[in-house]
Amino acid sequence: MNSKPKKNSANTDEQRVYRCLEDVIGCKWSVGVLLAVRADIRRPGELQRNIVGISTKVLNERLRKLLKYGLLAQRRFPESPPRTEYRLTPFGEELTALIERIRDLDRRGPE
Repeated sequence: MNSKPKKNSANTDEQRVYRCLEDVIGCKWSVGVLLAVRADIRRPGELQRNIVGISTKVLNERLRKLLKYGLLAQRRFPESPPRTEYRLTPFGEELTALIERIRDLDRRGPE
């Protein structure tokens, strides 16, 4: 009887958490999108104009990813032409506050 060893579920969960963390915090585009939305830049076109160097494709990928992780919420308006806006969720608010604190720490430098 040939049985595969069981994966350690705690180890697998930890790897998933680190992948998520790296996917969001380790990506300059994700952080840029989150901070722009925090600064009340809510529409995709405005986001693209305010995040230097981001392409439409990358912006759309990041928005989908941040929605999936529950950091952003999307609101679609039934207008012609259609309008979409993004806002931070409470979880996204917490994360961006932490990112801002890290930026403040970096600005202060070592004492």
